[in-house]
Amino acid sequence: MKRGDETRRLILDTGLELASMIGLESVSIGDLAQRTNLSKSGLFAHFNSKENLQIEILKHAQEEFTRSVLIPALKKPAGILRIKVLIDNWINWGNTLSGGCIFVTAGIGFSDRPGKVRDFLIQQQNKWISSLKRVALSAVKSGDFKPDIDPAQFAFELYALLLGFHFYHKLLGDPRTRTRQEKALGHLLARYTTPQTSTK
Repeated sequence: MKRGDETRRLILDTGLELASMIGLESVSIGDLAQRTNLSKSGLFAHFNSKENLQIEILKHAQEEFTRSVLIPALKKPAGILRIKVLIDNWINWGNTLSGGCIFVTAGIGFSDRPGKVRDFLIQQQNKWISSLKRVALSAVKSGDFKPDIDPAQFAFELYALLLGFHFYHKLLGDPRTRTRQEKALGHLLARYTTPQTSTK
């Protein structure tokens, strides 16, 4: 990796962690310069604007998300196992960041703020929801899910469960959150699986 690439990676890793803690909007070039021991002018030259910095942090997060969450899950056999691995990967990835999943926190902060950052978040979230739909369809093809399920409804319910986990875990600090999440996921899967399929 070239020195310039290493510096950019350091900036984006630091920016991602900082954004998870204080919110994407609160991340400033000055903060990052201080935390990475770079000059403000040098750091600004990498991005040219705060908006570009925010988008690059989100792109970096998406790359990390794909590498840590999606790809390992897709290597598992289609069906219940793949879904459970996907959820575990999402939770573990969120736990690597102090504030949890950056897309959840940024989505809240930019939900009513038109602009390039919001546009990127919408695009990223639609890709994630599409991934959940495809996972559901692959579970149908594998025989784990009933053939007449609505993949969009499954994606909605699963994502709602994940958002609930995020707030119970990060905001409320409920020590029973993981147990409740596993129980809720079990109930959700049971409604979609074929009678002969085990959700354990």
